[in-house]
Amino acid sequence: MAEVRVKELVKVYGRQLAVRGIDLDIPDGAFVVLVGPSGCGKSTTLRMIAGLETISHGDLLIGGKRANDLPSRDRGVAMVFQTYALYPHLTVRDNLAFSLKLAKVDPADIERRIDSAIAALELQPYLDRRPSELSGGQRQRVAMGRAIVREPDVFLFDEPLSNLDAKLRNQMRVEIKKLQHRLGVTTIYVTHDQIEAMTLADIIVVMKDGEIAQKGTPLELFENPDSVFVASFIGTPQMNFFDGVIERDGDTFFFVGADMRIPLDEGRFQGGLQPGQPVVGGLRPEDIIPEGHGMQPSDGISVTAEITLTELLGNESLLFARRGETEFVARMQQPRMVADGERMTFHIAGARLHLFDAETELSLRAAR
Repeated sequence: MAEVRVKELVKVYGRQLAVRGIDLDIPDGAFVVLVGPSGCGKSTTLRMIAGLETISHGDLLIGGKRANDLPSRDRGVAMVFQTYALYPHLTVRDNLAFSLKLAKVDPADIERRIDSAIAALELQPYLDRRPSELSGGQRQRVAMGRAIVREPDVFLFDEPLSNLDAKLRNQMRVEIKKLQHRLGVTTIYVTHDQIEAMTLADIIVVMKDGEIAQKGTPLELFENPDSVFVASFIGTPQMNFFDGVIERDGDTFFFVGADMRIPLDEGRFQGGLQPGQPVVGGLRPEDIIPEGHGMQPSDGISVTAEITLTELLGNESLLFARRGETEFVARMQQPRMVADGERMTFHIAGARLHLFDAETELSLRAAR
């Protein structure tokens, strides 16, 4: 196991700046997920850590040792790829053993490591099969086993579940999390799926345009996003956004927008809220509560809107609603059938309102 640190890490392709001087400390044994849209630099960062891409500028330290110029095999890392990268002509057992034999590991040690991986991933029934005889989930477990047998200091995962169907993705997420807990190996995991990020990570690093937009625990990013971008990327469905302005009546500030007037607790936001200041208000779907389907907020703010679409998810429904020119999504607990065009009353949890500067799109909360 090892701590991983990157300092001012940069990657340049010709004239294109793919990674823009990021700094990141990954504690020993942590599960860190790099998440962001395609082209944000997350996979490039992972590949620089793996030694599959050269570092244009900055430093990479693994276990306190500078690794910029070390070949991949000497960095103490093992990578699991999106495409499994198994040898099609070899059995599962031979796939697990291949890299160890190449490294001239003692045969007795090879057997010990393989037995350990087999037990951890429940691969015993498949040892004599070839990859073509395995399902996608089974192939991914073999790919993980091949990483485990190397007994690395750091696991690297590059979108390993993107080729699996939804059910298998859910199963494999659980297996990966259990495995990491059991082995305690420092893990860096890349995905564009924020559900994977929220369910797997100890620490999430949200990337945008080659830079770190925000890092923190899943709950920190969900409750206190630093920007509209992070707020829109973390949470399913994404936060509702409303253009508005700040108004003041006596000693009380208000968010006014989308036919709503929501009183603000000035202590939640940075000093200096100005009347007439353009802002973006954000409310998560669970903070817009259909009447009769949740505890009514104490602030007494209610709106009426027309339902345009309902997504029934079993234990809950998502209600897509329109109020004038404003559209939003609300979450309904204990769902009932809701017809398109039905008008419903929604209670607004105004105390949960997020505020962002309209120009910079950065959060206005007090503690940042």
